[in-house]
Amino acid sequence: MHHNTGVGSDAPEIKGGLMEKFIIPAVIAGDVRELNRMFDSVKKFASLIQLDIMDGNFVQNRSLDFDFDLQEDSAIFEAHCMVTEPEQWIERIWRHAHTIIVHFESCLNPGRIIDLIKKKGCRAGMAIKPETRVEAIGPILNDLDQVLVMTVDPGFYGSPFIPETSVKVEKLRGLAPAMDIEVDGGITPQTIGFMNAAGANKFVSGSFVMKSDDVGKAIAQLQEKIGIRDR
Repeated sequence: MHHNTGVGSDAPEIKGGLMEKFIIPAVIAGDVRELNRMFDSVKKFASLIQLDIMDGNFVQNRSLDFDFDLQEDSAIFEAHCMVTEPEQWIERIWRHAHTIIVHFESCLNPGRIIDLIKKKGCRAGMAIKPETRVEAIGPILNDLDQVLVMTVDPGFYGSPFIPETSVKVEKLRGLAPAMDIEVDGGITPQTIGFMNAAGANKFVSGSFVMKSDDVGKAIAQLQEKIGIRDR
C-alpha cells in the first residue's frame, strides 16, 4: 500500500514546528533486502524515518535508487534526495513521503521544485551542503516547510562532523523562528546538544543509530541528551 500523509493516511500525525523535537534514523540501502532489514530494525523505535536517496552522481554513493514499496503505516517517511535531477525523483517517490527534501545545489529553479513537491501533497524541504551559505536560500525561505543543514559532506554513513555548521542553524533559527530546522550528519550524544542549542529541532542520525548493536538504546541516548521524553 502506498501512502502519503500529506493527502491523508492512517499514519500518525507529525505536527512539526519549533517545540516538537525528533530523532530521525536515516536509511541508506543498496537493495530491497537491505532496505527491509534496516527498516525492520528501526520501525519500533521511530515515528519518523528518513529515506536517503542517492543517485551516484550528486554524491558518489548510491542508495534507494531502485523501485521499492513501503508496506507500513506505523511510521512517516522523509525523502532526502541527494540527486542531480530532483523533478524525476519527486515523481518516483512522492507516494512514500510525508516530506520531500531536495538539495538547493541541484535545483536550477528552486521555486518550481517547491511547487511540484507541494502539488504532490507533501511538505517541501530544502537541504544545503556545508559550503552553501544560508543567504543562498533566503529568497525561498518563506515557501519552505523545512530546511536541512548538512553537518557533514553528504553521501556516506560516518563522514566527519563539521561543528562550524552550527552557525548556519543559529542564523536560520533567527530568520525562521517557527520553521522545522533539521541537521543531518555526525549526530551522536557528543554533538546533538551543540546543535540543539543552536536551534535545530530535528536530528537525523545515520551511523550512530543504524550501526548500533541496540537501535532502541541509541535513539533513547540521543533523546535523553535533548530532553525528549519517550513517547
